[in-house]
Amino acid sequence: MRTSTRRWTAETGWVFSEAHLGEPALVLYFGAPSLMDGDATPVRELVAEFPNAVVCGCSTAGEILADRVHDESVVAALVWFESARVRAVAEPITKHAESMAVGRRVATLLNASDLRHVLILSEGLTVNGTALVKGFSDVLAPGVTISGGLAGDGSHFKKTLVGLGDCVKSDQIVAVGFYGDGLVVSSGSRGGWEGFGPRRLITRSAGNTLFELDGMPALGLYKKYLGERAVGLPATGLLFPLELSQNLSNHHGLIRTILGVDEDAESLTFAGDMPEGWYVRLMKATAEQLMDGAALASNAAVNSNPNGSLVIMVSCVGRRLVLGQRTDEELESVMDAQPDEAKAVGFYSYGEICHRRGGDASELHNQTMTITILSEHP
Repeated sequence: MRTSTRRWTAETGWVFSEAHLGEPALVLYFGAPSLMDGDATPVRELVAEFPNAVVCGCSTAGEILADRVHDESVVAALVWFESARVRAVAEPITKHAESMAVGRRVATLLNASDLRHVLILSEGLTVNGTALVKGFSDVLAPGVTISGGLAGDGSHFKKTLVGLGDCVKSDQIVAVGFYGDGLVVSSGSRGGWEGFGPRRLITRSAGNTLFELDGMPALGLYKKYLGERAVGLPATGLLFPLELSQNLSNHHGLIRTILGVDEDAESLTFAGDMPEGWYVRLMKATAEQLMDGAALASNAAVNSNPNGSLVIMVSCVGRRLVLGQRTDEELESVMDAQPDEAKAVGFYSYGEICHRRGGDASELHNQTMTITILSEHP
């Protein structure tokens, strides 16, 4: 397996120098929303350059190339396999309620006896990530791993885009299946956040929409905690995610951040499920805690795949907002654990898909650094 990475800017365009390797099997890109909407010149140029490759990607809240984050650019990984193969499927999704059915439908299209991994790139706003991943898991064999993320739109939360080939649009998901016995895939995920304050019971919710906590309107209660920051919702909610736990004794809950608010219904919409009868509490983190979490995620992934060729990072936009000028330090902490020859791309997202800490099943995360490492053995 060979991997090469490139970055497009308005000044440089694409520069390719691997003609001797032939056409790659996979071109995976992540780009600024402004460069993917409408004309989408960088994507069209990739498709024209590599007409026989699987070319796919999504919009971001920051493009990751190795140990640096960029804006107003497109980053891409070109991948040549020795024996593994890839194929991709695109499917529309226009509302949260469709998520599980879409996941099942796409998983069925990708399923095969030699399927080893599925990378999901999803619309970031009109999806219930929990239900989407469950749809995949219901169909795929237990040994097939799943990772990926929800497309981003900076801190705007207006429109996200996902592309396969020259079709780049909102309200769709793209899933890439990786096939072959020689493929080695590992992953890791960590947050670095800590809970504080009282746990509150979810007394009314529907899927990924939260209406009441302890019998009180969820939006009003959350605004009370945010104080003057509430004016900037939903973006300011990224600074104070919620820890979701099934019971009061659970010490490693899932992290959820807000995608939207409904003033009339006094509700909050999240990227994943908020089940009634579960508990939530506020979370906070320092830059150091987030960087430590990223390092732990990287170590967890590299321990079972020390000769990785391609590293795919999906981290949450909320982490970037907390880290600010220190965002590159999170990426450096990831790459410090990787072999020197490994190439890395990724994006800051509206949700991350990876297995849960201490478990094998994949789930939708928020505010988490997730690492997927791909390699091939002879």
